[in-house]
Amino acid sequence: MPNAENRRAARPVRTTRRRPPATIYEVARKAGVSIATVSRVQRRNAPVAEATRARVLRAIDELRYQPSALGRSLAMGRHGATGIVFPDLSGPYYSEVILGFEEQTAAEGKSVLILGTHGRDQATDLVRDLAARVDGLVVMGRTIPDAEVAALEEQHVHVVMLARPPTGGADSIRTENRQSARDLARHLLDHGHRRICFIGDPSSSPDAAERWTGFCEAFAEAGLEPPAAPTVSSFRETDGRRAALAVLGDGEAATDGDTAGGGKKLRADRPTALFCANDEIALGAYGACAELGLRIPDDIAITGWDDIPIARYLTPPLTTVRQPLRELGARAARALLEITAGERNSPIHQVLPTELVVRASCGCERDEGKPDRGGDPN
Repeated sequence: MPNAENRRAARPVRTTRRRPPATIYEVARKAGVSIATVSRVQRRNAPVAEATRARVLRAIDELRYQPSALGRSLAMGRHGATGIVFPDLSGPYYSEVILGFEEQTAAEGKSVLILGTHGRDQATDLVRDLAARVDGLVVMGRTIPDAEVAALEEQHVHVVMLARPPTGGADSIRTENRQSARDLARHLLDHGHRRICFIGDPSSSPDAAERWTGFCEAFAEAGLEPPAAPTVSSFRETDGRRAALAVLGDGEAATDGDTAGGGKKLRADRPTALFCANDEIALGAYGACAELGLRIPDDIAITGWDDIPIARYLTPPLTTVRQPLRELGARAARALLEITAGERNSPIHQVLPTELVVRASCGCERDEGKPDRGGDPN
């Protein structure tokens, strides 16, 4: 016969069943309206009779109705997501821009879809597909041609151009390049360098094109012959290494010159300084110099652009131009959020300042205990 304790244990446990969340259909039923009317009331700026609006709001309050974020987005014809398109996704440049962009969009409850086109032939189709799934797009550099930007705008897609001059009616957020490039090139000229090689690809990047223009202007202002044509390289470290090996000379393509460490030959007409279009190219150039037995800055000066986190920790620390990369992403996000929310109708064009950061790779002496000659990084 079961004892009292067993009888207590055998009793069923009563649970309180939670009422499922109210739906938009229940609100409509209680208020005596259609679900379309409930949606218009939720949008707040849609035309609804005041008496009807009050009735719907009372039903929402009594049922404690909480519309989902997805439901709100669908009701307003929005996706609740933003898109950002890059030509590439490798390297610290893009990660810093994404951090600044995502921080702003997340604060507004927006998700972020990221697309890297990587030079694919179908890049335009990929961007169009992304545009159909987001409320607006940020497009970096020459990822897609101007004609495609115009086509997106004709389809009422909100577009912000990043690191690219203004085009059409789109917003543009970019950094200053030309003056800083002129200053950096002049700095190398002041060190006595005349054979300075520009490594980058002005034809593929608006930023690189502006840096090349400023670089050439420094030679003209100094009364010198125009510099040699750029040594073409992507912004990747591996391509920077290959480009540096090509201009400094290697065992296969070297002209008469000195024998470098490892048995490789150096060109007799090699440059005495490398002006790299970004820090990753400069990293590759550091590697090439190590392979060739060249000392930086004793045998060759090297400069970069961006001031990525590792730049100050290289041996020697890299002279470069600091870009506010996170702020660049954040400004692009704010611009996109403003236009998708209907807060303004006219485009904005912002140019963020850059700053020369002098370290030791250009030949300047720098005590390790002294700060960089530049402001705080991102």
